[in-house]
Amino acid sequence: MSRSRPTVLYVSDLAYPAKGRRYCDEDIHLTSQLRHHFDLAITHPENAADLMAAFDTVVVRNSGPVLGHQAAHEAFKERAKAANQRVYNPLTGKGDMAGKQYLVDLTAEGFPVIPTTGAADLDRLPEAPEYAVKPKAGADSHGLEFVKAEDLESTLAGKAGEDLLVQPKIDFRYEVSFYFVDHDFQYALHAPDPAKRWELTHYAPSGEDLEFAREFVHWNDLDHGVQRVDACRTRDGGLLLVELEDLNPYLSLDRTTGEARKNFVDAMTNSIRSSLT
Repeated sequence: MSRSRPTVLYVSDLAYPAKGRRYCDEDIHLTSQLRHHFDLAITHPENAADLMAAFDTVVVRNSGPVLGHQAAHEAFKERAKAANQRVYNPLTGKGDMAGKQYLVDLTAEGFPVIPTTGAADLDRLPEAPEYAVKPKAGADSHGLEFVKAEDLESTLAGKAGEDLLVQPKIDFRYEVSFYFVDHDFQYALHAPDPAKRWELTHYAPSGEDLEFAREFVHWNDLDHGVQRVDACRTRDGGLLLVELEDLNPYLSLDRTTGEARKNFVDAMTNSIRSSLT
């Protein structure tokens, strides 16, 4: 590789079978554009720790849930921190990058989040006919289970020892995602049918919508990186945070316009360059 340009190790699991999405298509498009600005190589997440020393930065993209390669992910983080290896997104994210404890913390701090507690604090949740139970380290709906209120305590007793989150099941109108590079809003998409999460269409956010999304981006306080703020529109018209994806958010670029894709790639290119200085 030429050393006249920055070198990027791009981390992706191209074969990950994501439900309703094709990770490989998105990463093929992104790398085809980024290679015009960087000397770039693609690797599977299990190989990133062994290869990263030869590169100026590691860009973690559609690498799949870390549950599938937990040991390799932990080794990557430890070695990257020990070597002061640049990683994009930086490993200081407070959202899904650090697990889902942030949903409990944000609930306690009064942020507009789907109310969330640990299994030992059910009295802090509003009453609901049904609850969502999920692993704190889960991703991509892995381990998610919906439980009727009368069965909640027995279900949790059967999962004793597991690190779980509990939320009331929200009767929402639709889900909407806001996509950011650094602190700059890029585009928004929404799923009009709650049963079809990844059938996304263009969404024109209001000023209040963007204020809502930016509140969480500012809270996360990442200097550089790509973030996706997932929210649901409740029946009363408000927004509640579902997740703050700051590790490897799928971007659904195929659901945007050509102009939005170009603008996103330009913003990401500039952001990676800036993160190197």
